[in-house]
Amino acid sequence: MEVRVLIEEIEKLKKEKNAVILAHNYQIPEIQDVADYVGDSLALSRKAAETKADTIVFCGVHFMAESAKILSPNKKVLLPVLDAGCPMADMIDAEQLKVFKKEYQDVAVVCYVNSSAEVKAESDICVTSSNAVKIVRSLESERILFIPDQNLGNYISKMVPEKEIISWEGFCITHHRVRHNEIDMVRKHRGDTKILVHPECNPAVVEKADFVGSTSQIIDYVRESQDKKFIIGTEMGILHSLRKENPDKKFHLLSPSLVCYNMKKTSLEDVYKVLKDEKNEINVERAVIDKAYKSLEKMLKLS
Repeated sequence: MEVRVLIEEIEKLKKEKNAVILAHNYQIPEIQDVADYVGDSLALSRKAAETKADTIVFCGVHFMAESAKILSPNKKVLLPVLDAGCPMADMIDAEQLKVFKKEYQDVAVVCYVNSSAEVKAESDICVTSSNAVKIVRSLESERILFIPDQNLGNYISKMVPEKEIISWEGFCITHHRVRHNEIDMVRKHRGDTKILVHPECNPAVVEKADFVGSTSQIIDYVRESQDKKFIIGTEMGILHSLRKENPDKKFHLLSPSLVCYNMKKTSLEDVYKVLKDEKNEINVERAVIDKAYKSLEKMLKLS
């Protein structure tokens, strides 16, 4: 089917089924363009909670669709590609977390939204990379277990030194691949061009960057900056939004390794099929939803 026809069919099915399409910033350009909302985890979590649609088509990875289901348990949530997962989310499970909680009962568990529904259910509160520092700073507990991303945990620890942050040893395989010598090379060849990186990058990379922030924070920084050239240190999908919004500015990727293959699995054909057939529905046990909802709800209130 031609791209033009596919898009027309998607729009038609969306109206017929009162569906909304949410797409993460890391999705391919065609998916971002056909989506009703494009954003980072926090923005899409809010849209999932607010939408009046009967069906949510989540163009992202599995934990994102689960989060949408938790926030909208009475809606149908569809994931176009079922095996679009997140290796970092798989680096911790609920049983491991339960064991840790028994050993350290005085620790508040702060869960990065990049985690399974079951892990969220065992956590005190969720965060995204946009709001993690603010939320951790606001908590009464002096000791925090941050799961599952050690790099974001390290960044929070530096930004909130008054708290003791214990970081789980997980990481994003895409951001973690970037090396600090890549920043050195960029500095050498591109002079004073600002380098903007995601806090999921390892500490040596974060330390050398000009700005550290979530995808939405990077987009906001570029929008407000007078600079005309930027080096982007997060998944390459964000370049599409940056170029659309800032046609007069130039963007270069910090590292060729900044490609999340799971985020790139979804095609327009997948979106069309999942709307047409309504397969790949994401379901979460009611008991898990009830517990996980509390951790996500706390996050949204504090955000």
